[in-house]
Amino acid sequence: MSLDQTDLQPVIETERFLLRPLRKSDAGLIAHYAGDERVARMTTSIPHPLPPGAVEAYVARAMAPDREEDIWAIDGTPSGGDELKGVIGLKRMDRNQSEVGFWIAPAFWNTGLASEALEALVQANPLGNAAMFASVFQDNPASARVLIHCGFEYLGDAETFCVARDATVPTWTYSRKQ
Repeated sequence: MSLDQTDLQPVIETERFLLRPLRKSDAGLIAHYAGDERVARMTTSIPHPLPPGAVEAYVARAMAPDREEDIWAIDGTPSGGDELKGVIGLKRMDRNQSEVGFWIAPAFWNTGLASEALEALVQANPLGNAAMFASVFQDNPASARVLIHCGFEYLGDAETFCVARDATVPTWTYSRKQ
């Protein structure tokens, strides 16, 4: 299935949770979890501390018809779990490719949640991509293991700016052909 930017995001079901599009009511939990310095420091774009209105703007961008990135909430309510355990997204790139990004709330670290969410997204391939890319900070080997577990292959080292750290940080880059 291929979607263009104006199409609705699909809901992707797993045994433990749904990947569903963000909604305005997610802002409180996103602010709670993304406001945790341990989460922000492992992303490129989440500032710490979170400025007023940042989460609301993020959710509004995720819901916009002309968005450049599809973002899903990892929602555990179908199996009696928490409504938001983290987020995972696909940012559109040229040449039928996308970049994967995700964060998991600390309460759900080391539970297999990230691997299961990434695998579900890769299998669904909602943008119909030929390849997916991802980068992780080199001081975040847990996220690197998630990528490798889901069939991503190491491409090389790079570096990128981290807003929460206010610094350029070494990264590992991975890709997966579909």
